[in-house]
Formats: sequence, structure tokens, C-alpha cells
Amino acid sequence: MEKWENSTGASAFHMPDWMIQFADQKQEFNKRPTKIGRRSLSRSISQSSTDSYSSAASYTDSSDDETSPRDKQQKNSKGSSDFCVKNIKQAEFGRREIEIAEQEMPALMALRKRAQGEKPLAGAKIVGCTHITAQTAVLMETLCALGAQCRWAACNIYSTLNEVAAALAESGFPVFAWKGESEDDFWWCIDRCVNVEGWQPNMILDDGGDLTHWIYKKYPNMFKKIKGIVEESVTGVHRLYQLSKAGKLCVPAMNVNDSVTKQKFDNLYCCRESILDGLKRTTDMMFGGKQVVACGYGEVGKGCCAALRAMGSIVYVTEIDPICALQACMDGFRLVKLNEVIRQVDIVITCTGNKNVVTREHLDRMKNSCIVCNMGHSNTEIDVASLRTPELTWERVRSQVDHVIWPDGKRIVLLAEGRLLNLSCSTVPTFVLSITATTQALALIELYNAPEGRYKQDVYLLPKKMDEYVASLHLPTFDAHLTELTDEQAKYLGLNKNGPFKPNYYRY
Repeated sequence: MEKWENSTGASAFHMPDWMIQFADQKQEFNKRPTKIGRRSLSRSISQSSTDSYSSAASYTDSSDDETSPRDKQQKNSKGSSDFCVKNIKQAEFGRREIEIAEQEMPALMALRKRAQGEKPLAGAKIVGCTHITAQTAVLMETLCALGAQCRWAACNIYSTLNEVAAALAESGFPVFAWKGESEDDFWWCIDRCVNVEGWQPNMILDDGGDLTHWIYKKYPNMFKKIKGIVEESVTGVHRLYQLSKAGKLCVPAMNVNDSVTKQKFDNLYCCRESILDGLKRTTDMMFGGKQVVACGYGEVGKGCCAALRAMGSIVYVTEIDPICALQACMDGFRLVKLNEVIRQVDIVITCTGNKNVVTREHLDRMKNSCIVCNMGHSNTEIDVASLRTPELTWERVRSQVDHVIWPDGKRIVLLAEGRLLNLSCSTVPTFVLSITATTQALALIELYNAPEGRYKQDVYLLPKKMDEYVASLHLPTFDAHLTELTDEQAKYLGLNKNGPFKPNYYRY
């Protein structure tokens, strides 16, 4: 039985009135902009473009980078110092980035407008650990509009947009993050979000499980007041299932990663576009004719392989799962073991969520100038630690690009030190992140408002109805029109005319 069903087989998820009204009237919030709106957006984009050179210089200037944000005394315009960002003066530039992102996140903006009157998150104290980008800022401000208080840290030391973090701090959000944190900084930022006098979280929004792990390790008593966890990554979900299996998961948790809208849109379509962006920005390489091996053919791997083949690359795939392996073969990719092609490939991409997928032995055998990068959440897939030895020389070529040089002169090109390529080295499509962010917001609302006893101390999957609802909110952007079942057709199929339209076991 699916986790979201009760003992009678009925769905445990109840759609509130504001959500039903919102679904009926979603077209209202996706009308094309008026001429004034288009001019305003055009002006915003244009101004951001002209200012980007000076703004970028302000946050990449080496003299500014020498001082750790932890050593700076900064206050926002309201006099608050409850934050730690690179440079609060970048707030105006970051605000423009957020405003542009809002244009590509129709469902979140409509959710904010529709539900803020009811304040379904009133009293919620959400501590978050995600990538801090313009898209995350739209989610955070939406949660705030729905009644929540938020404190935030970054889940990746390289993915934070400093100007966006500054804009959030200027708006009053306690944000502790900057691009290029050390490992010590990373855990210090998480601790500053959690360990604060007079404020205790009652909800967790995590990406990777580091925040949840830190609270379990340092402040286990906090879970007495925490109502639930929402997790969006493969790595974080795996850690939650481990806790559940060991009987150590003491609050309900929502597995957003395995929702259809996350797997099929964020993981697949987002990576299909952002893999090329990340590689091109960091290496300026030509993809045509290059030999690439993608380790893993899940949704992330599928997106990466499709994009690189479309650019003329010769793509190989490694897999442990015979089903994913057969999919790769049927899609026209050659299935190999990494050892078979490691000497000849030009690019190695990991997308498994596992550890030690690319070992020192593999790295030693790579050809000169081979590019090595990771598209999985965790930085454990490539054994970067094994490269920090006296006989190897590290040479920083540009931001997030290192040449690791062997004694014989051979070098490999390591991107983002083995961390997530797209969010560390480029950007990701805002519209796709709107789908995931809307799912996260609705999962938080459901967990926070669920009556006692609805959810046990276990990991829950999102209901099909919620996935369909999130998808429907984004269709008007494409001027798409759904066909409606007749009463006779619905009866023939045994479905409710309003969904869900597929059984829980259906695989899209």
C-alpha cells in the first residue's frame, strides 16, 4: 500500500479549499503580460545585463575575497546583523535576479497570491539547507508570504549566488552562505541556522541530508518539536531510508525526489540543458566528435546523454541496473565498463549518487586533458581526496576549473572539485525549478497542517494527485489545453474525472 493511503485505501492527502479554488482559476495567473509588464521586464533584464559587469567584478574581486564573511561586521538597512553573506552591498543586483526568476516561476507566484490570505504556514519555523539561487529565493519568499519564518544555509559550497544571498539578507532573511565556503564554513553556517537563542525550527527543508544529519548529531532534542522533513535529493532520501530502517527516524519525512514532477522534469529536463551550459562555461570545448562516458543512466544520466549526443558526441554509458542498462541500449548508447573506455574518452561524467565511482586508478589511466565532472548531488562520486598527494600538482585555471598535473606532464581537467557541475559552474533552467519548488512548498504545507497520527515516523511518497496538480499549474505557460473525460469515458476507465489519472504503480 502506498504511504499516502490509509487502511481503507482512500488517499490520506486532503486538498484544502484554497487549493481547489486555485486549481479552478489557475488560468487567471498565467495570462500574458500587458504591454506595460513586458516593458518593465525588458527594462529589468536590460538593466541587469548592463550592470552585470560591474556587479560581477564586485563579488569576484580578489581583494574582497581575502576577508572571510565570518570576519566581517555587516548590517542590512534595517540594522539587523543576523546573517552572514559575502557582501550585503550586492543586494540590489540580487533583487533584480530574483525578480527575473519570478517571471519563470508561475505556479509559485500564483500559489503565493492565492494562499497568502489563509496563511497555511502560519507559525511554521522552517530551517532550510538547499542551493541558494534566485529560484530558491522565490521559494523562500513564497513560504514567508504563506506565514512561515525561515532560516537558511547552503547545501553546496560552490552553488550560492552571492548577490541573491545578499538580497535575502537585506529583506530580513537569516541567510548564512557564500560561494566558496570551506568545509568548516559549511558546517558553521548550518549551525548558525539551527543553534539560535529564542528560535527553534519545527520543519526541515533539506537537499542532501546534511542539515538533518547535523541536527541528529548535535541537537537531537530539537526533533521533539519538529513536525516533519521534506527532502529533495537522491542522497538525502537514501539517508532518510537508512534512518527509517534502523528505527532512528523520529519524525515523518516527505520524499520529494521520487515524485514524478521531480524525477521527470527537474532530474531529466534540467540536466539535459544544464550539462552543456556547465561544460561550455568552464572549458569552452567543442562537443562534436568527443567521446564521453556517463556513469549512470537514471533520469540525470538520460538527460546528460541526450544532450551530448545531440551535439555530436560519441556517448558511452556505465550502469549497475539491468533495466536502466537495457534502456541505454535501446536508446542507442553502448553499454560498457568504465575500465574498457577510460583511456580513450575525452569527458567523464558521474551521475549515480554513489561513492568512488571514479577512483584514483581510473584517474591515473585517463588520457591527457580528459575532463572529469559530477552531475550527482554528492561530491563522493569522484575520489578527489586521492588526488591531493605530493606528487600531483594542482593548478587553478579559472573559477571552478583545476588542472591536476602528473609527474610526466599529463593533466586532467577537474570541474568544481567533483561537486555538482551545473549549480557550481553555471545556472539551471528556472521554469523546471518552479516545478520542484512548488512540490516542496505543497509538501511542507501538507506535513505542517496534517492532524496528529496521519503520518508515522516513516518516509512518505507524494500522492499522484499532488503531482498532477503541480503539473497542471504549469501548463497555461505553454497555452496548453487538457482534454476532459466524458462521464461515460471516466466510468469506462474507472477514474474520477478530476484525477488521479494513473495508478500509483504506473511508471511514466
